[in-house]
Amino acid sequence: MAALIVGLSLAAGAFAAEEKRGPVTNLPLPRYVSLKATEGNVRRGPSLTHRIDWVFKRRDMPLEITAEYGHWRRVQDRDGAGGWVHYALLSGVRTVLIEQDMTPVHLRPDPNAPVTAAFELGVVARLGECTVAWCRISAGGYRGWAEKRVLWGVAPDELRE
Repeated sequence: MAALIVGLSLAAGAFAAEEKRGPVTNLPLPRYVSLKATEGNVRRGPSLTHRIDWVFKRRDMPLEITAEYGHWRRVQDRDGAGGWVHYALLSGVRTVLIEQDMTPVHLRPDPNAPVTAAFELGVVARLGECTVAWCRISAGGYRGWAEKRVLWGVAPDELRE
């Protein structure tokens, strides 16, 4: 009997450790996306009848989806500002925000590799492959590898091929 209880406890723990999924898309929550439009109304609630609190005005800006309701996604930006945005304004194309001024972009995911560019604070870059500590990014015709810790829009434990 004790073994059965321990087994059930382990199973419950494993279930609790599973990632949360959105009720509409069944995709992981939270997750990152980007703003597809040049402008996106951010509403207080998930419908057109809710007040517009502000407007995102930066195309390709990375956003984090924290909830889903019908055709609406609750999002937040790097500063935690957000609200509800219609899903048609969002894209699955991944971008990141550079969080450290003059971030070196290397030829390979190695701090001793040649630097191909340096990205300024606030640059939005397209996200490519990610290892445990590095991500391949591109912006303004430049591409290379940057340390993941200086990027917003990718989870610390996220791996991408």
